[in-house]
Amino acid sequence: MLKFEYSSLIKAPLKTVWEFHEREDILDILTPPWQPVKVVERQGGLEIGAMTKFNLMFGFVTIPWCARHVEYEKYHLFTDQQTEGPLKLWIHRHQFQAEGDYTRLTDNIQYDITGEPLINYLMGWWVEERLKDMFAYRHRITKENCESQPL
Repeated sequence: MLKFEYSSLIKAPLKTVWEFHEREDILDILTPPWQPVKVVERQGGLEIGAMTKFNLMFGFVTIPWCARHVEYEKYHLFTDQQTEGPLKLWIHRHQFQAEGDYTRLTDNIQYDITGEPLINYLMGWWVEERLKDMFAYRHRITKENCESQPL
């Protein structure tokens, strides 16, 4: 299994950052323009049992992905887990921690590409680079949206 973490300090209160992530259109907002994703279905918000189905588009290839929320502590964390998709395992924990008037946003991901250690070893670096790009974008957009609101 591979692990990835990305963390940023957002100059906004915890409640502001959390509520930004509760938006119904959050996936559309946080999806980088170079990574075409189409939300097919969404049930619920961030709570346990919430589910999102979406398609990843790679040229003419469409890959279905379904994630269900399996952990939830309001204003602290929520975790989604892939139930259908291209990877053997994907668990993504979104953590929110107050640091004074600011918020520490941390994304932790555990993933397994195929279940084969050799494939993880050979492809892990490539996935890691894509994740770095994606979460740098997501955190920048979160900062821009949340820091523009008054404290």
